[in-house]
Amino acid sequence: MAGEGIASVREAGSARSCVALTLLLWLVVSLGAQAANPAYPLKISVNKRYFVDQNNVPFLYHGDTPWSLFKNLTKEEAEQYLENRRQKGFNAVIVNILDTEPYPNGGDVNFRDVRNRYGEGPFKPAGDFSSPNEKYFAHIDWVIEKAAEKGILVVLAPAYLGCCMDGWIERLQANGPTKCRDYGRYLGNRYKDFDNIMWMHGGDRLPGCATCEIREIALGIRDNDKRHFHTAHWAPEHSALDMYPNETWLDFNTTYTYKLVHAMLWRDYSRVPIAPFILVESHYENEHYGRTDPRDWPTTQWVRRQAYWAILCGAAGQSMGNNPIWFFGTGWQAAMDSPGSMSMVHLKALFTSRAWYSLVPDQDHTVVTAGHGDSRSLDYLTAARTEDGGTVIAYLPTRRTVTIDMSKISGEQAKAWWFDPRIGKATSVGEFATRGPKEFTPPADDDWVLVLDDASKELSIPGVPK
Repeated sequence: MAGEGIASVREAGSARSCVALTLLLWLVVSLGAQAANPAYPLKISVNKRYFVDQNNVPFLYHGDTPWSLFKNLTKEEAEQYLENRRQKGFNAVIVNILDTEPYPNGGDVNFRDVRNRYGEGPFKPAGDFSSPNEKYFAHIDWVIEKAAEKGILVVLAPAYLGCCMDGWIERLQANGPTKCRDYGRYLGNRYKDFDNIMWMHGGDRLPGCATCEIREIALGIRDNDKRHFHTAHWAPEHSALDMYPNETWLDFNTTYTYKLVHAMLWRDYSRVPIAPFILVESHYENEHYGRTDPRDWPTTQWVRRQAYWAILCGAAGQSMGNNPIWFFGTGWQAAMDSPGSMSMVHLKALFTSRAWYSLVPDQDHTVVTAGHGDSRSLDYLTAARTEDGGTVIAYLPTRRTVTIDMSKISGEQAKAWWFDPRIGKATSVGEFATRGPKEFTPPADDDWVLVLDDASKELSIPGVPK
């Protein structure tokens, strides 16, 4: 989850007109209605870089982080949230099974009787992992099934560890390895037949003294559920494989950082052996890790930047976060249509209009030869090229002139486009010979995406379905 302090949500001051918003929502609904639901459960691609469904269709993990969905929403509210996310193209959500009250002022929340909106807690008595409450888990069942109807993957976090005296780490230790193994077996048996799930252990904290208990939960799940993948979410600046590099139950990696996002993404891309990874968390919209002053919060452009970096640095996808959506505080319904959420609509439209799963990061700057900026800054340009040379995509966090080695693009001619990530519109720049260097400059300030295609492939306009 996001950093210290729950900040009140800023009023969404946006220049979008009602007409533009209406047209955009119509487009989103139309595209969502046309898309077929993935055939879950997911598999890992042959090259181990991304996920595919049961029909081997590439699955771009495009997630949101409603951590408190099971605890803080009624069924009606949960369906409202899931439908909004479906319409915007989100296909994955991360949710706590054992959730907490966000950021208490002190005390041991692990011994509180945390309850959902129907007054049901996960255990009777509270905190005893050997006594699951059927009514609490029946509500979780309902939400997962509703997500399945909408084609949404639910990443289940069995026991949130906590970053700010708000997690279950002490309660894990109090229950001990045997009860934790049995709790895992209970979860594995209950959810083994749900297709649209994966497992994610931990939550905002290093496993530390609860390493054994976390392992037992994972192994207990696997005792009864061998169909679904597992990963982990530790403290910021740690990837899942940093803590458990040799665990047999850990199937894919996660990147969690608030610093140089692209640097940590590249580190995870370059790991040996290869494993799929997702940008599981970075800066949340309307919230900044460790900062409570709204003037320090990330802009919508910041949220976009880390999402584009993820895919262009080789990730299998990414999750965005929003305050107040992650805990469903005051104003969460309005926040579902936030500028950050709308930007994610355009991001997914762009990448799914191209062979995103074939993109290889331009780490050595052989494609973008100038204008990429300082790799130690947050203004760094990232780019990637499909394996066949048919497409090059470069994300420019700010306006600058870039030089492209056109010979890296297949075919005799290349079509060039500027894609505006704020509104999802592509503007043609023209066609150019695929030889020698060529300079390109965005048409205006702010962030832009340069798309270059082999003209002979006759690809669709960027952002328009193939």
